[in-house]
Amino acid sequence: MRTALPIAACLLVAAAAAAQTGPRFEVASIRPVTEQDAASVKLRFQATGSQVRINAMSIKECLVTAYGVRPQQIEGPDWIGQLRFDVVATIPEGVPVSEVPKMLQTLLAERFAMKVHRETKELPVYVLGVSKTGAKLTESPPESKDAPQTGAAVNVNAGGSAAGVSVDIGGGRSFSLANNQLVLKRMTATALADVLTRFVDRPVVNQTQLPGTYDLTLDLAPEDYNLVLIRSAVNAGVVLPPQAMRLLETGSPDTMSGPLQRLGLTFEAKKAPLELVVVDSLLKTPTEN
Repeated sequence: MRTALPIAACLLVAAAAAAQTGPRFEVASIRPVTEQDAASVKLRFQATGSQVRINAMSIKECLVTAYGVRPQQIEGPDWIGQLRFDVVATIPEGVPVSEVPKMLQTLLAERFAMKVHRETKELPVYVLGVSKTGAKLTESPPESKDAPQTGAAVNVNAGGSAAGVSVDIGGGRSFSLANNQLVLKRMTATALADVLTRFVDRPVVNQTQLPGTYDLTLDLAPEDYNLVLIRSAVNAGVVLPPQAMRLLETGSPDTMSGPLQRLGLTFEAKKAPLELVVVDSLLKTPTEN
C-alpha cells in the first residue's frame, strides 16, 4: 500500500506533463520588429509543408491565428496589439499545416511564458442575416483546376495605411478597403462575417445559412468610410492620433447595415455568448532563440 501512493503520484505527474505537451515547431527564430512606419502596417503569414514565416505580426494577431477567434475575443494588455515580431519556424516532417495553430500556442507559451484561460461571456455582437426579400449576391466563378488545394499551404499578405486596407488570403480570396468601397472576392458567408469583424466595433456572427462563395462590393458613404478605416486600424493595434480617436467616438457605430441592406442582408446589434481567450500573463520580450 505504501508504494501505491508514490506510483499514483508519478502517474498523475506524467499525465499532467503529457497534457501540457502539444505539437511544436522543431526550431523557431523570433525577432522583434524594431522599426515601424507609424502610418502603415504590412504583414505576412506563410505556412508551407516545411516552414512558417511571419512578418511584422503582433502577438494579438498571432493569438487570432493560434486560437481561431476574432480580435475582439482576445482580452489582454494593449501592447499585445502593438509590438510586432518576425518569426521563422520549421514544421516537423510529416506534420500537416493544419497543426500550425496548435504549434503557435506552444511557441507563445514556451518563448513568451504566455498563460491564458478561456471563458464565455455575453457580449455585444452584430448578427449577419438575410432580409425577407432574399440575398442579392453574386456567386464567385468556379475555381480553376490549377488552383491550390485548400489547407495545402497558407500565404496571407496584408497591408494597411491611410490610403486603405488590402489583404490577399490566397486561392483567389481577398478583400480591400479603398475609395469608399469594401470589395471582397471568393468569400463564404462565414468568411464575410470574419472580414466585417475587422471593420466594426464588435464580433460579427453569421446566421445567414448561405451555402455559396460570393464576390461582393459594399459602397460606403464617405463619412462612414473614414470611420471604418479608423476602426480597422484600432482593431489591428495601430496607435492613432487623438483627433482620429475623437472622430471614432463621435461618429455613428452603424456603418455597415446600409451597404449590406442593399445586398439583401441584415446587420443587427444584439448580444450573444462568445468564448474569450484571456491573457493572464505574457512577456514583452521572448526568451532567446
